[in-house]
Amino acid sequence: MTSVDAGEIRPKREPWWAILGIFIAGFVALCLLLASPMLIRNFLYQPFNAPSGSMKPTILVGDYFFVSKYPYGYSRLTWPFPWPTGLPPSARIWGATPARGDVVAFFLPKDNATVYIKRVVGLPGDRIQMKGGVLHINGAAVPRERLEDVIGIEACGDDEDERVKRWRETLPDGRSYETLDCVDNGYFDNTNVYVVPPGHLFMLGDNRDNSNDSRAMSQIGYVPVENVIGRAAMIFFSLAAGDEDQAGRLRPGRIGSVIR
Repeated sequence: MTSVDAGEIRPKREPWWAILGIFIAGFVALCLLLASPMLIRNFLYQPFNAPSGSMKPTILVGDYFFVSKYPYGYSRLTWPFPWPTGLPPSARIWGATPARGDVVAFFLPKDNATVYIKRVVGLPGDRIQMKGGVLHINGAAVPRERLEDVIGIEACGDDEDERVKRWRETLPDGRSYETLDCVDNGYFDNTNVYVVPPGHLFMLGDNRDNSNDSRAMSQIGYVPVENVIGRAAMIFFSLAAGDEDQAGRLRPGRIGSVIR
């Protein structure tokens, strides 16, 4: 058997540039880890909650939900960095127009700061009108089907025995959703014709008699597309309001629901 003189074994030293590369990679990974919540919030999903019942029964008071920001792109109001030089203020980066029927979050046109959540029913060029509580688009009534009445405080008011009419409305492209009709011959049940201007949208709340939306021209009116934040995606938490003697009640059946 042949013997081998190993001699002194010295550990191999990494070159300085390899050590520097490992340090830089670790630093970048740490920055991404710390910045990921901010990146997700700014570019992908932003959380909101519903303080009012204007979107009942789709969104209830106490629902917490994510708004998906990327489907429509980013405007100067939602782009987290300085607005690129040369792009007009009304442009959108990777922009797309919301579809009729989408539930969207948007900045109130009069201050570009307050956030509202409503359903898109009118696109640029559309003629929108309410007649007898029925939505009309471009002169045609939107079909609706009467559903079982809603009873209780999740309807329109605070009366536990309140009975409210509920409808399933179906848009021309087949999108359908539920609406509430709290009052016959309500204030906005009969309106003039609204002609949606270019670059704007017409919004309605699903709780038709308790929604401040595009029908209130002096308060909201037509919403510029650039004011759209994103599309409502999913409810991640829901808590019914309590009273003086009772804490709020968790609504587990709503958690994970997709908003349509």
